[in-house]
Amino acid sequence: MTNRWNIPAWLEREVRDRDRTCVYCGTLFAIGNARRDRSSWEHIVNDASIVTRENIALCCIGCNASKGTKTLSMWLQSQYCLGRGISSRSVAPIAQAALAAFEVHHARGV
Repeated sequence: MTNRWNIPAWLEREVRDRDRTCVYCGTLFAIGNARRDRSSWEHIVNDASIVTRENIALCCIGCNASKGTKTLSMWLQSQYCLGRGISSRSVAPIAQAALAAFEVHHARGV
């Protein structure tokens, strides 16, 4: 069984257990009416076909909307991130790992 983003139920449970706050800004997710406090599904690498525990995360709606289709490394240089103190050092370990993998991949010229 999968959700509407094609994320299997077992992976959805695992990610929800892991990501209690936005993987980018650290906002604690709440079960309330405030849209900014709700979680949204994020593909760290913007490829919906990569449905793995390393690429699927939860972030706040604001970060997700701001990142859009940008790569994580490009988005971290945006005014949105700079204004909120979001950096490669402040993001959650799952996002740091994605950045490290991206750097290794591009260092090899792949």
